[in-house]
Amino acid sequence: MTTTDEQRPAAPGALPDDAEALDAYSRVVTGVAERLGPSVANLRLRRGGGSGVVITPDGFMLTSAHVVGRSSRLRASFTDGSDVEARAVGSDPLSDLAVLRAESARLQPAELGDAAGLRVGQLVVAIGNPHGYAGSVTAGVVSALGRSLPARSGAATRIIDDVIQTDAALNPGNSGGALVDGRGRVVGINTAVAGIGLGLAVPINATTRRVVTALMRDGRVRRAWIGIAGGGRPLPPRVAASLGRDSAVEVVEVIQGSPAATAGLRAEDLVVAVDGAPVRGVDDLQRLMTEERIGRMSELTVVRGDGERTVRLVPRELRPG
Repeated sequence: MTTTDEQRPAAPGALPDDAEALDAYSRVVTGVAERLGPSVANLRLRRGGGSGVVITPDGFMLTSAHVVGRSSRLRASFTDGSDVEARAVGSDPLSDLAVLRAESARLQPAELGDAAGLRVGQLVVAIGNPHGYAGSVTAGVVSALGRSLPARSGAATRIIDDVIQTDAALNPGNSGGALVDGRGRVVGINTAVAGIGLGLAVPINATTRRVVTALMRDGRVRRAWIGIAGGGRPLPPRVAASLGRDSAVEVVEVIQGSPAATAGLRAEDLVVAVDGAPVRGVDDLQRLMTEERIGRMSELTVVRGDGERTVRLVPRELRPG
């Protein structure tokens, strides 16, 4: 049997031709859409709406906190035509995640993945309900990793870390929907459209899994608070050489009556560690302010002037709003 050039398979290690590449791409996207489509809900509220992702067979759904807002009940519809009532279980505006519970025991859960394994350039698929068009699918790549997104709840602010940037088209109504890898695992919850071809998703990782668990269990997320406003700052060369790192958090403001004020922290102090854990920036300090530190003595290593000192304080619970 003879083959023509058009029929001859590509040599080992060679790039596929256009037809082969398109077929492979299409198979991945259609496979993900078929697998995940039944797990993504179209959420409808009195004002507005969005998307949600079923994460357990008994009806728990994950969505964006800004989609739910202050609503306690909403409707969720699926691609099979089913329409059920759902209630808000818990919401955390500081991570822009919320958990709902649908009144149905026949839902198909999605598999949660781990965004820590993503690579720039990797194929991802966004599934949601832009402008109310249920079950819409767009595909793109991971454009960047490690982005930061500010979040606010009342007077409290926080930076959401490790946000995924993608060029998969996102539009109003996609918020709360799934960002999925090529194996059909949810690696992010779509949260914002920052521009044309620039969508952002809160990652599914160890941190967000803890948030989801707390929302399912308690309806809220507890965080420690010490009462400072700060920003990243390079360390003086001598201190950097001694510590083996080049940055810390500079205290810009100490809130009156806060644990930091009681302990004697001052503006211009440089926080370099909490209980021995290095602090290189605001994101490090935020990650260390966990529920376990509320009401327990903590030691902050601080550089003040030319000296290093230890400041002991007892964090309180952050009360958003």
